[in-house]
This record gives sequence, C-alpha cells and structure tokens, in this order.
Amino acid sequence: MNFDIKHYAEPALDVAELANLGLGQMAYVKPVEADEVARLFPQAPKLQPGMRLFALLSASGEPILLTDNHDAAIANAWAHDLTMVSLH
Repeated sequence: MNFDIKHYAEPALDVAELANLGLGQMAYVKPVEADEVARLFPQAPKLQPGMRLFALLSASGEPILLTDNHDAAIANAWAHDLTMVSLH
C-alpha cells in the first residue's frame, strides 16, 4: 500500500482555528514560578523569587486565575463550568 505523505501532512485546522478550539469551555492548570507570573499576570505585585504558584489558563493560554493552591485553581474552573484538560 502506498500513501501520499503530502495528503496526510496538511493540518486539519489552521493556527487561528486551533487557538480558538475550546475557548470558553476548557482550561488547564500550570505550575508557575514567581518570575513567570509577571509575564502571565502583568498587574500582579512583585513576588518573592522561587515562589511556586498555580495559574489557571484558558484553552488559548490566556490567564484566568493565580493561586498558591492547585485545588483552588481546579475548583475555580469547575465553578465557571470549564472542563479541565491536562497537558503533557
């Protein structure tokens, strides 16, 4: 059997479609260090270096919530009817 690799290599979604997939419906929790908080949450106060926090992010990576408790981030997602997904 022969397969045309070009046929299978084309993405089913373009970048814009992929970015909007699950928007407003899915979220994920990401562990973050204090130095990354400033990038994700520019309005956040300066934090102690090395501090580990948890960011709840939308499917597109937009920040929703910052907390020091993983379970609180998940509870917030559920409270807003967001489906939690895991990233690997």
